[in-house]
Amino acid sequence: MKAVQIVQPNMLKLIDMPMPVLDEKNNVMVKIQAAGICGSDVGIYHGTNAAATYPRVIGHEMVGEVTEIGAGVTRLKVGDRVIIDQVTNCGTCYACRKNRGNVCANLRVRGVHIDGGYREYMAVPEHDCYLLPASLSYEDAVMIEPTTIAIQSCSRAELSDEDTLLIMGCGALGSSLLKIARLSGAKIIVADVVDDKLQAALENGAQYAINLLNEDIDARIRELTDGYGPTVSIDAACTKDSLPTLLRVTGNAGRVITMGFSLAPVEINQFSITSKELDVRGSRLQNKKFQHAIDLIEAGKLDLTGSISHRFHFTDAQKAFDFVDSRDPSIRKIVLTFE
Repeated sequence: MKAVQIVQPNMLKLIDMPMPVLDEKNNVMVKIQAAGICGSDVGIYHGTNAAATYPRVIGHEMVGEVTEIGAGVTRLKVGDRVIIDQVTNCGTCYACRKNRGNVCANLRVRGVHIDGGYREYMAVPEHDCYLLPASLSYEDAVMIEPTTIAIQSCSRAELSDEDTLLIMGCGALGSSLLKIARLSGAKIIVADVVDDKLQAALENGAQYAINLLNEDIDARIRELTDGYGPTVSIDAACTKDSLPTLLRVTGNAGRVITMGFSLAPVEINQFSITSKELDVRGSRLQNKKFQHAIDLIEAGKLDLTGSISHRFHFTDAQKAFDFVDSRDPSIRKIVLTFE
């Protein structure tokens, strides 16, 4: 079967690899139908994702059709449409015992540490498969995985209706965060450098928008929060200035959530954290949030249609990644298709 492999940073190849086979552990065969391109995939391609190992078949936003089941399968049947959890964990380390398998000491993420979804077939455990809502196409269903990342982040933030939330960055991650955060009832402020993205955020539930290029974020935040600052800030930009800015503007007793994987140093000081007793929390991947996202869709509380801006056949993956690198302003979400 064909697969897309990052051989080493900046070297992408379409390769042949053996068909997977079912065994006692990996007892469900899935024919991949669509897989998303995420910022972390781009980071693996360019060698800037600190977690990745090479060579690697990437892709962690993967949906498909069950084509074969093995021994012990009780919940799924051939023909079912599923999304695959990207997280695998040991179940026994401290993090796993604390029900935080997404940061397992022996964590292996599909598409990062082990081969992922940019291939025609995958054999996976039944417990890592979730049935797709009937209302979603395979392409739109790719957006469930980014939604789980947003659910995890808002969960780590303990976001509630008494909070004022600042989302730094209105790209794909920021947009997913907004869709989940608005369900909390919190007041939401977004900040970015692109007016079109800010306008889209306002149309999708944000109450206020700040353009970082032509507005003083400190002054504007004081104005919007009666001088207090947001009680929750989430860094969906991961730039050199984003975390120091959020530490500076977040109000006393607030929570600051980091989501980036950059190794580039940033300049912060302890006073900005200690003086306001801020909680600075990382949010990585997701911790069994797929069913939560699916339940929101089926309840009519979450609409993931219309998020895909571009489609490429997986055999044209190089063209797709080159297009990502072009930074074309029309890009929202790119999906690889397998038909």
